[in-house]
Amino acid sequence: MSVFSLIYEQVQRIPKGKVATYGQIANLAGNHRWSRVVGYALHMNPDQRKIPCHRVVKKDGSLSTALVFGGINEQRILLENEGVVFLEDGRVDMDKCRM
Repeated sequence: MSVFSLIYEQVQRIPKGKVATYGQIANLAGNHRWSRVVGYALHMNPDQRKIPCHRVVKKDGSLSTALVFGGINEQRILLENEGVVFLEDGRVDMDKCRM
């Protein structure tokens, strides 16, 4: 199984209303040093309907600044639609929403 396949498998396990960090996904995929690889894999996501990459956030709960979701606020909109709670400073409330 390829590294990307291992990463995608873990991302598919994040339930609606929850998030995981790049580091969490790296660890679950088999190597805690793969955080940047996770980011690259998600950027190359072949099927966003099947692989919910919008549920992966930075360790402090901040969102991606990449435009892979279709716009600067699209990740937040997708997460809010799933019930993810945000703090006043715009970060995900990791205490409530971490997988």
